[in-house]
Amino acid sequence: MSQHVNTTAAEHKAITTAQRSRNLLGHPYAGVVMLLVFYLILAAVFTTLSPYFLTFKNLVSIGSNMAFIGLMAAAGTPLIIAGGLDLSVAAVAGISGVVVAMCYANGIDIWVSCGIALVIGAGIGAGNGALTNGLRLNPFIVTLGTMSIITGLSLVLTGGLTQPLLTEGFNWIGSGKIYGMPVPLLIMLVIFLLIWWVMAFTPFGRFIYASGGNPEASRMLGIPVDRTQMILYVVSGLSGALAGIIVAAMLGAAAPDSVGKHLLTVIAAIILGGTSLFGGRGSVWGTLLAVLILGTLNNGLTLLNVSSFWQDVTKGTVLLLAVGLDQLRVRSQN
Repeated sequence: MSQHVNTTAAEHKAITTAQRSRNLLGHPYAGVVMLLVFYLILAAVFTTLSPYFLTFKNLVSIGSNMAFIGLMAAAGTPLIIAGGLDLSVAAVAGISGVVVAMCYANGIDIWVSCGIALVIGAGIGAGNGALTNGLRLNPFIVTLGTMSIITGLSLVLTGGLTQPLLTEGFNWIGSGKIYGMPVPLLIMLVIFLLIWWVMAFTPFGRFIYASGGNPEASRMLGIPVDRTQMILYVVSGLSGALAGIIVAAMLGAAAPDSVGKHLLTVIAAIILGGTSLFGGRGSVWGTLLAVLILGTLNNGLTLLNVSSFWQDVTKGTVLLLAVGLDQLRVRSQN
């Protein structure tokens, strides 16, 4: 009898512990708090190991270098929340820089050239949206295909060569500062604030979460799921184009393969930030923290003279951990 009572008490304690864990993981701000704590620990470790880490110049450099990745991740967050996916965004960034450089080389005003690149980025996003929503094709396959097409076109147009792009006003976008803050970093923060405001305070923001949470029920309630995803694909294409313009301005040149290699970092930031691959859940602030963590990780490892090969290993490991955490969150809420 005593053994039965003890067993029951133990089971009750286990169930209570599991419920507390479920409540903690399922709390809306739990993921953001965990990321913030992890970042502080990471920063403390690098501060201890390198005297050059915790300086204003280095911290600003981290933000500036990750700005173009943050732009793409910011736009990709609501898209994945709404049930979509865009693997072509980094390729769009690459071809956008090429378009700006080639248009400018042919006598077109630099700002008009940037406008053309943005229109092309939006068009590619609209094409992705039309294929996934109109033909009901898998977004992974569609955007993987467009990524390959766009990357190939970038190489064809340039012959694989870097295109120079030196003009003072344009290059200021990539290297200028306002009150000591890099322009790319300020642009990224403005985009994050804008997307957060839309998602938090507008009906469209509610459409985003509803579209990813339960698309069929949302359609029955009259929520424009397809139109919502289409808009988000266009926004993703625009973010890729803007990121490509910023990278070209930073480098003073347009390289067709300058951004494509960062796609893994973009996806890792979104998922690590708490956005579910299954849709319906996520936060742009979580994504921003994840971008900061990944940027800090790269910067800290570089200061410690860790090989770039091992940095790639680290990125892949972080992505796997992020997906594992996503699965843990999903199970904690079931």
